[in-house]
Amino acid sequence: MQQAQYQLIIVGGGPAGLTAGLYAARGRLSVLLVEKGATGGQVLVTDWVDNYPGFADGVSGFDLMDKMTAHADRFGLEKRFATIASLDLAGDIKTITLENGEQLTAKSVIICTGAKPRKLGIPGEYEYAGRGVSYCATCDGPFYRNQEIAVVGGGNTAIQEALHLTKFASKVTVIHRRGELRATKILQEKAFCNEKIEFLWNTQVLEIHGSKNTGVEDLVLQHFNNDQSILKVTGIFVLIGIAPNTEILPMRQLKSDESGFLITDEEMATSIPGVFAAGDIRSKRSRQIVNAAGEGAVAELSVEHYLGNQAPDQPLNCSE
Repeated sequence: MQQAQYQLIIVGGGPAGLTAGLYAARGRLSVLLVEKGATGGQVLVTDWVDNYPGFADGVSGFDLMDKMTAHADRFGLEKRFATIASLDLAGDIKTITLENGEQLTAKSVIICTGAKPRKLGIPGEYEYAGRGVSYCATCDGPFYRNQEIAVVGGGNTAIQEALHLTKFASKVTVIHRRGELRATKILQEKAFCNEKIEFLWNTQVLEIHGSKNTGVEDLVLQHFNNDQSILKVTGIFVLIGIAPNTEILPMRQLKSDESGFLITDEEMATSIPGVFAAGDIRSKRSRQIVNAAGEGAVAELSVEHYLGNQAPDQPLNCSE
């Protein structure tokens, strides 16, 4: 039987991957974390994190990920910054092929490739991301106390988050490109009855305007009759869905939900023995930094259990 280079390879270096790597390195596993960019994932571009335990005054996304990386480095986590071309997860030995053709092998894999919010793709969206443009109401809602903001979308997530934002904002304008919501009726009823929520139907956002000092200041809107208007807001929450980062994954080998997110059990095990998943790539309801980190820990502990139930590559010789 082929002998694996590593006991564990972690794919992705966000909060889930770094936590799994920390646990694995501390547990003296032969482990490699592969990340195509910088460790930290999407949190790196999050301006401020106000709900991660242990940081009573909040912490910037960059600093939080810098501390997580340093913590994993303290235990000697081996990291490789490279682009993965493909993964073959079938069989006892998993093979990861890098873009340069090099192949890495491991007995187990934790997939932490994360997800990305669907974007509007309009001027100003990139420029003001984290400075008035947000994709997570739970993360950023408290920053908009007594301010007027907008929510883009009409599905369950958009309406749930709009309702959540009314706890902080003085006014929430829901902008929807259709004439009716796609959210469930009970959510619609709650939103329609909330005095803080207003609706703009058959309307799209064309541009996001702002300044370097204040961030988002207003939105350029286009209505169904092609008329345009300006909406003054200090924040816009784009909630038109998220997409899993599955481009490199062998989805024919993995079980996923209808949106492409990986289905695991409560121990983070996927449908393939020896393959686990953690963080935003998982099929679940809540996607927060804190539960991604927790899932990374659970996944690594599950790997230790999985490896402990395997026969060793070489017979033990206790006489040496």
